[in-house]
Amino acid sequence: MSEPIAAPDLLLRRLEWTVMRRLDGLLQGDYRTLWRGAGVDLADLREYQHHDDVRHIDWNVTARLQQPYVRQFLEDRDLSAWFLLDLSGSVDFGSADVTKLAVSSAFVATLARVITRHGNRVGALLYGSQVDTVLPPRATRLHVLELLQRMRAPRPPARDAAHAGPTALAELLQAADGMLKRRSLVFVLSDFISQPGWAAALARLTRRHDVVAVRLWDPLEMELPDVGLVTVQDAETGEQLVIDASDPAFRERYAAIAQEQEAALMEALSHCGADVLELATDDDLLGALMRFADLRRQRARMKLPLRMPAGLRRALPIGAPA
Repeated sequence: MSEPIAAPDLLLRRLEWTVMRRLDGLLQGDYRTLWRGAGVDLADLREYQHHDDVRHIDWNVTARLQQPYVRQFLEDRDLSAWFLLDLSGSVDFGSADVTKLAVSSAFVATLARVITRHGNRVGALLYGSQVDTVLPPRATRLHVLELLQRMRAPRPPARDAAHAGPTALAELLQAADGMLKRRSLVFVLSDFISQPGWAAALARLTRRHDVVAVRLWDPLEMELPDVGLVTVQDAETGEQLVIDASDPAFRERYAAIAQEQEAALMEALSHCGADVLELATDDDLLGALMRFADLRRQRARMKLPLRMPAGLRRALPIGAPA
């Protein structure tokens, strides 16, 4: 096997040996999944939305309520899952040995193998400074390896100056909204450090698809350590700034602003209607996935959007991928 594939292959082997048996059957069974989609077993009813298949309209309920309702079914074997991957400069950051990109790669490797082992397909849209790569859905192990290799490869340069600079996550979400015709399970992996506009695009995506927003973050983004004078650089614009991290007042202001941004982010995500999973660079990936699967089952019974509670998101470090 060629050298560029070696690192993704080692990562995939490690995850297959250590977590596949525990996750297989928890996130997905042999014949159906936790996700809503095409199938024969009725799961729920909801109001008709634009682009819904008119063949799924329940005419009896529609006649009683005087507005169209469609049936939702438990997903059968043929599931299409998509990974919308934010690979912008801010994702390639980690205050310890693990970056947000490494956490994203491990998540994709785990979920992609769980999904494809039963004949279901996964595809991906990759965003650096623009949507530069589209991988159509396939169900093979080599396809998963190619996806991991693409995630680790250097991003192509922006086509023009308009695409350079800060992340515009809305571009990725709008591209997916226009491309995904069939109702799918969609994972949006990002740190959501982006220009405004992504929330409306994410809300539109959730109207047609089952969306899980996977928010990547690092503890250093919430609190600064006392390390004296340091030069920090914006990973996307290249702007540099010298800060005095030994100043307690500065660290307090930094933490306060970080908390305000955190609250605004969580409020925006909650209004979008997507389930939310938060993954830190020092989280235990397997533990987080198993807790999320359990909470998602509970949410499905209550029919409410899900956010992984902050008290459950912290566990043991996952270690750097091989």
